[in-house]
Amino acid sequence: MPTLNRDGVSLYYEVHGEGPVLLLTHGFASTSQMWAAQVGPFSQGRRVVTWDMRGHGRSDAPDDPSAYCEAETVADMAALLDAVGAERAVIGGMSLGGYMSLGLYRRFPKRVMALLLVDTGPGFKKDEAREAWNQTARGVGDAFASDPLGTLATRGIEARTSRHERPAALAHVARGMLTQQDGAVMTSLPDIAVPTLVVVGADDAPYLAAADYMAGKIPGARKVVIPNAGHAANVDQPALFNAEVLAFLDR
Repeated sequence: MPTLNRDGVSLYYEVHGEGPVLLLTHGFASTSQMWAAQVGPFSQGRRVVTWDMRGHGRSDAPDDPSAYCEAETVADMAALLDAVGAERAVIGGMSLGGYMSLGLYRRFPKRVMALLLVDTGPGFKKDEAREAWNQTARGVGDAFASDPLGTLATRGIEARTSRHERPAALAHVARGMLTQQDGAVMTSLPDIAVPTLVVVGADDAPYLAAADYMAGKIPGARKVVIPNAGHAANVDQPALFNAEVLAFLDR
């Protein structure tokens, strides 16, 4: 499978099918393999691009902590679109991948045809709430630094079943990509002007309110709750998830 070298960082990605591009970005501590049940159905008449974010899976994991941040990740995503020759694409992501998808729209809105936001949130407006989140993220980073494989085993199914060439690098990811600097993504939601589908698992309690918020703030957004699904709705209930997303894509 191909790799993209951006500023010395090699990014692993896969392309499946032909047609308009759908870029799917995984969640924290997972890899592109979390989309395995989606690649076949979604690539019928589309080009599905999945990839491993820096520090994950088969992509490079730089030693420099400053290489891990929202700006670098969004730039990676734009470079992937360039690599596959897509001026515009449907941009989808789960959890951290969904947040980065919103970040891509904020920076490059003309490159986004539609948004698919899965079990994710838009960040925090209030400094106190953001700092509480960041403290938790830094704690996760400390755990990965001290016991990467043991910590990975405590994560959700989409992470526990993933393989990383350098799992210790997830400490840098947590400290640099999970942490948030401001509320710019959240305040940008009313400016989103593309079709948007918000998907959340019915049992993903921490993200139900976030899904409601995004669906209420993004003009014309549609929200779908997947029953008997947790934080990785596409993994827990692939048939239901795929049916909802395919209906959205067809529209």
